[in-house]
Amino acid sequence: MPSVSFLLEICTGFKMISKKPQSPFFFYLLVTYVLLQFLWWGWLLINLNNDIYDLKSSINLLQHENPAMVIEKGNELEHKLHLRWMMIVGEGVVFISLLLLGIMHVVKTQKKEAELGARQKNFLLSVTHELKSPIAGIKIATETLLKRELDKEKQTEILNRVLTDTDRLNQLVENILTAAKIDEGKHVFDLRDTDLTDLVTKLCKPYTNVKFIATETVFCKVDSLSFPSILNNLIDNAHKYAGSENEITVALKKENSAVILSVADNGAGIPDAEKEKVFEKFYRIGNEETRSAKGTGLGLYIVNYLVLRHGASIAIKNNKPKGCIFEIRFNK
Repeated sequence: MPSVSFLLEICTGFKMISKKPQSPFFFYLLVTYVLLQFLWWGWLLINLNNDIYDLKSSINLLQHENPAMVIEKGNELEHKLHLRWMMIVGEGVVFISLLLLGIMHVVKTQKKEAELGARQKNFLLSVTHELKSPIAGIKIATETLLKRELDKEKQTEILNRVLTDTDRLNQLVENILTAAKIDEGKHVFDLRDTDLTDLVTKLCKPYTNVKFIATETVFCKVDSLSFPSILNNLIDNAHKYAGSENEITVALKKENSAVILSVADNGAGIPDAEKEKVFEKFYRIGNEETRSAKGTGLGLYIVNYLVLRHGASIAIKNNKPKGCIFEIRFNK
């Protein structure tokens, strides 16, 4: 069964990767501008009212003594009113424009937060299932070994299942902690020239349905600690959506001055509209309560981040006749 420290690590990861975004600076700037604008308009209206009062008083005093001066004062009043109204209209246009931009920004931010909240809910639902399943499997296997006298072959089969469930738990915890490090900016990289052919061969070996194709030895600068997470998450993703019985092809080759690593499956594929979204944190195709594929929505998010930190790029292509190909291009 998982230890207390194991569960604490998961809880720590939940807190770090589920932090709410900070309030936008633009919103506070807009509020400050609105307050200053109202103060400015208030001062303009009060000042305009005082000017009108003074000019009216002057006109009343001069209307019987100097008719020409009355006309001059009237023209002066009209000119001032025109200038003030032009100023107020100009300020109003700027104010309304900024207010509309602010409203659009707030609505967009709220929409993003709502989407993130929905993804976090899906994440919690999926991670609960992801934790319960292997833990239950390990518990049943342990109880079986303790309560029954089994032959060596059966014991080995049960222990292999326990090992598989343990690896599944370990992968989940690693993804949660890696995502937390990414959000905190604490993920350290050490890119060194590495025999990528040998490394990929070792990483593919534990998978019984993964075929590795490499025509030559390829060297590339990678971080040996984070690179396994890239390949393991891509293979794990292919398992979820193509099925563990179907063959997955991992290929490594040189192309001019670049190194191309691809992971291909023959599953249902990814719609074009979803191909950019699948790299977002917590994003998963479909609804968590109805989809059958397992996952937390962190795997491809981690892959994309690690690939970019390697100075590489990743693209999703359609496989033929069906399925998809994740292609990573490392620039040598």
